Amino acid sequence: MAISRFLGLIVVIIVFTLLMLAIQYLHFRFLTVNVVFYSSLYDAIFALLLVLGLMAINLITSSWSWFERVQSLAICALLGYAFAISVPTVVDRSLSMYILEKLQQRGGSIKLEAFESIFQDEYMVEHRLVDVRLTEQNVSGTVTIEDNCVTLTPRGEMIANITRFYRQNLLPKNRLLMGELSDDLTNPFRESKQDIDYTC
Repeated sequence: MAISRFLGLIVVIIVFTLLMLAIQYLHFRFLTVNVVFYSSLYDAIFALLLVLGLMAINLITSSWSWFERVQSLAICALLGYAFAISVPTVVDRSLSMYILEKLQQRGGSIKLEAFESIFQDEYMVEHRLVDVRLTEQNVSGTVTIEDNCVTLTPRGEMIANITRFYRQNLLPKNRLLMGELSDDLTNPFRESKQDIDYTC
């Protein structure tokens, strides 16, 4: 009995995964996407609703109790969230993935001292990094963009306070950076230039 229920759960997870991947492929290929992470979450939710529909008509899990159905949906929801944040979002945003792809593009190896100029001259342009990140923040409601000025919203201020606190107090103080232990990333503004002229 327990084995059949476990196999049923595996079937539910497989059905959910296939639906989610198919929905995401069609969404990303043919429809508008504002933010990759949010769109991927919506696709997972849509797949979850379809699985719920299949359960409602007893096409799968007909012998399950309501608790088992809820539990399986919760597992699928967690898998959908984990996929959304770990696969399309990482591929879309990850500098680490970019480094690997750039190495591959350039024949497998690049001089270490060239990476700073690669990030400034190629990465920013090739990935339209500023456009992508500002679009994400604007859609998320953390900034507004008006009259050529990007302004932090109250929501953005709250998130910045939380992340700054986390960065300064909970990130590693002895992080390995190019062969040396450092706490530089707990306060990246430590060496920021003071003579700025780009504020609105």
